[in-house]
Amino acid sequence: MTYYVSPRFLNKLAVHITKNFLNLPQVKVPLILGVHGRKGEGKTFQCELVYERMGIEVVHISGGELESPDAGDPARLVRLRYREAAELVRVRGVMAVLMINDLDAGAGRFDATTQYTVNTQLVNNTLMNIADTPTNVQLPGSYDDKPIQRIPIIVTGNDFSTLYAPLIRDGRMEKFYWEPDHRDRVGIVGGIFAADGLSQSEIEQLVDTFANQAIDFFGALRSRIYDEQILDFIQAVGVENISRNVVNTEQPPSFRKPNFNLAHLLDVGQQMVSEQGRVQTMGLVREYNQALQAQPARAPQPQGFYRSYSPTPNGNAPAAVPSAAPSASSPQLNSETVNQVHHLLQQGYQVGVEHVDQRRFRTNSWQSCAAIQTHNPTEALSALERCLASHPDDYVRLIGIDSRNKRRVLEQIIQRP
Repeated sequence: MTYYVSPRFLNKLAVHITKNFLNLPQVKVPLILGVHGRKGEGKTFQCELVYERMGIEVVHISGGELESPDAGDPARLVRLRYREAAELVRVRGVMAVLMINDLDAGAGRFDATTQYTVNTQLVNNTLMNIADTPTNVQLPGSYDDKPIQRIPIIVTGNDFSTLYAPLIRDGRMEKFYWEPDHRDRVGIVGGIFAADGLSQSEIEQLVDTFANQAIDFFGALRSRIYDEQILDFIQAVGVENISRNVVNTEQPPSFRKPNFNLAHLLDVGQQMVSEQGRVQTMGLVREYNQALQAQPARAPQPQGFYRSYSPTPNGNAPAAVPSAAPSASSPQLNSETVNQVHHLLQQGYQVGVEHVDQRRFRTNSWQSCAAIQTHNPTEALSALERCLASHPDDYVRLIGIDSRNKRRVLEQIIQRP
């Protein structure tokens, strides 16, 4: 099967790889090329097609290999694979590259709860060091003063803004945002269905119908077409006989060419889109994970040992909670907390209180105060005051509870030591 290679993609990789093997006078050539873009757009597959077209040897590293229970192992692995690529050039006399897939997943920080380990630090530092001295890459515990071959590094990812900023600066990493245009999409999808007899106009109609889908959607669509025949095969031999008819059999099952007409493809594609929509609309994780519950009030400010983030996605202040005239004032409670209690009770939620000392605060080991069973604002505020008075040196937070769905709708710190 002949797959389509985007001319833009081919030119970008070919120029970057070739530049790194040339000795250009007084020219600073970035060692790393970062290919980033939306998920499922074929970044890695396009890279593989370019390598095959150029006859390049590839040494791979997965983003999942950039973490280990032993500190220093991933950084050593990066140096080892880089030297392996240099040895391939010396022994085989062909170009070679080091390719790191999903670098942001292995070495990036996505939010304040992403753990930033020693290995993450060392991997970033190692890549920066290799980019600065590409012919002098040593393994820990040894030193070889003989220069090695300079090897271009290709990395892929979805969001390079999660990486350490000095690593992705222009002198070290050249960035290439891959977003296939309509011509590229038609060419790639045409390659996927090249053996199935679709005309150019049918390919274009298929692409235009699912214009918002990533490239991998069309590969999954082609795979889904075979499901009907496989189901017929399972029913013919019986579920209990599948293993002996598929594994270690002298004559593996064969299937006739499925129905690849455009109408059938569009029908199956719409079914796949519907399944995608169900995933988005159900959102059951928000029901099961209280950390993702909607916060009707201002979220607590991040602590000093986390990276600073805006409390809302657009960086603006959260919307104010509708005020309610409190029935009683309290010297221990500010007006915002009093209004919040009123607001929760008016919505039909229950109110709870939790506390934790400074040592257990870092491990998020909260303990409950006496339960507040009332829906009377005055009684709820009194119970809240008693908890504050009993724990003057602890963190105290207000809890909003949806008792019907058994989930939390609010977690707001109202006292800090």
